Amino acid sequence: MSQPAPDPLFLAFQLALAGRYSIDRELGRGGMGVVFLAREVHLDRLVAIKLLPPEKSKQPGLRERFLQEARLAAKLSHPHIIPIHAVGEAGEFVYYVMSFVDGETLAQRVRTRGPLSASDGTRVLREVAWALAYAHGQGLVHRDVKPDNILLEMGSGRALVADFGIAAATGATSGDGVSGTPEFMSPEQVLGGEIDARSDLYGLGATAFFAFSGRLPFEGKTSTEILARQVTEPAPLLGSMGTAVPRKLAHLIDRCLAKDPAQRPQSADALAEQLGVALEQRRELPAALRAFVKRTGRINGGAQLLYAAALLPASFVASATLGEVPAFGIFTLGAIAGVALFGVNAARRMLALGFTQADLPPAFKAELETTREERASEFSRGPNLVERFTGWAARVLGTFSAVAVPITIAAALSTGGASGLVRTVAPVIETIAGAAAALGLSNLVMLQLRRDIDTEFWQWVWTRGLGTDFFALAKRLHRGGPVASAMTHRATELSLGMAAEQLYESLPKVTRQQLSDLPPLLARLQRDAQALRERYDQLQDAIGDAGSAAAGAEYESVRATRDMIEAKLADAVGALETIRLNLLRLHAGSATVEGLTTHIGIAADVSAEIDRLLEARDEVEAHLRFPSEAEPTPV
Repeated sequence: MSQPAPDPLFLAFQLALAGRYSIDRELGRGGMGVVFLAREVHLDRLVAIKLLPPEKSKQPGLRERFLQEARLAAKLSHPHIIPIHAVGEAGEFVYYVMSFVDGETLAQRVRTRGPLSASDGTRVLREVAWALAYAHGQGLVHRDVKPDNILLEMGSGRALVADFGIAAATGATSGDGVSGTPEFMSPEQVLGGEIDARSDLYGLGATAFFAFSGRLPFEGKTSTEILARQVTEPAPLLGSMGTAVPRKLAHLIDRCLAKDPAQRPQSADALAEQLGVALEQRRELPAALRAFVKRTGRINGGAQLLYAAALLPASFVASATLGEVPAFGIFTLGAIAGVALFGVNAARRMLALGFTQADLPPAFKAELETTREERASEFSRGPNLVERFTGWAARVLGTFSAVAVPITIAAALSTGGASGLVRTVAPVIETIAGAAAALGLSNLVMLQLRRDIDTEFWQWVWTRGLGTDFFALAKRLHRGGPVASAMTHRATELSLGMAAEQLYESLPKVTRQQLSDLPPLLARLQRDAQALRERYDQLQDAIGDAGSAAAGAEYESVRATRDMIEAKLADAVGALETIRLNLLRLHAGSATVEGLTTHIGIAADVSAEIDRLLEARDEVEAHLRFPSEAEPTPV
């Protein structure tokens, strides 16, 4: 079998590098050059050599610019930038030598294994943003950020940015002579305008769009068509692709793809920070909390089913021996006692593991966000025709039944059931009521496909008054100190409030009586801080949703409200911190109850001011029409 003819470029380049580098094979090529895998002879290490296309290296001006830019890029030293070891010339060849990364490009990863998950993609994007921020700080703009220039290291998964030197010097050239890769070029780059760091963020936004959806934001048959769309058409919203990406993260990617650079994040550092927030908000919950939200906090286990199975026949036996009324009472009390026993026992187990009721709202919220993302990717177009019809019919028939059934019962009681009209109408009304119930159940089943109704119900049970009662009773019954639990899942206000509560509980009884106003104040400050944090996120989302419209004067008040809420959140957390520190001093004997009482009064004033601020939010909320937390965002 004959061997294929050697590539003339390979032979000529290897001859020029003989004695310094031994080229093994070609790794890839494109408009920006050819990459070879080689071994550096002196240090006996694998390297990658990128060769400037020979037709470009023959142009004196381009050759000198490449050498200058590549040498500048060689000075970059960052964990997420592939280091350049050397920049060289050998006859007609101009090249640079960089570290060999054993892995694959982001483009290869997506094409072979599909889009990245929200957590993996966010981590990769943040690492790339860190690299870009560092390079921008050194005065170097990449100009060609794309999935092919992002390498993912095998094993660690670390993202590394490549081609700073060659991209800054030449870019990849499309057919019409515009510098860059058409699918990832910013509008100002297409038009030949001034390019700064925000142009790289546009490329990173297009890269993120591809990483999360597997599709490009702009496609076309020719480079010219793609470039025209980059300039004239708004990028599709990432959420419209049916991807399981959190709404906040999708909005951030959409902002990166804004046509106006002023509407994008203003620096790679700012983008990395926002990506970090998105990543932290998805941090892993402790296993006990995950299990509680999914299983142990719900009445659907084997013990509960056995209890229910035993209660029903017991009520039948009571009915046969004691009569219907006592049997109904036994059944009702048994059901209530069973629910109370389950709730208190579940709360007691959580207390024993070091968790409190305050840990449950974030846990349920995280579970709902996860299921919302998963279901949005499958049911991204909202309710179908059948669901709308069953919902409408159930409401109409249910309303009719709610009016007709009491009237029919009253008529039957007044006539002793002897009225011919009652005997005729009653079966019809029963049929209608049964149909309403069946349609309502069918609608609920279909709604469950798009919304996690089950989790929403248990969230309501455990985060409202019933859950508070369960934990209050469990706390009285609980003996012994709690097992230390993981704290990383808790927001700052929860951690501070719970620490202060523990310090208060360990005070002498007389001191606790003197500070009896403290526990409700701590609970109120925690609720205030959580409400402020949620309100801040909603306002931030609303500004992000508005895009370029948010630059208008009508959104000045929205931004001012957001900044005010941020300041009040800091006040609430600061008040909790002050109380915690003074409790520590009280334990150490360096503070007095009177001094702590003064700080409690100040904290109460902070809480009252926050309550007034939250009460005044309705007008802004109605204007912005925030989406419901329980309903998936329409896409």
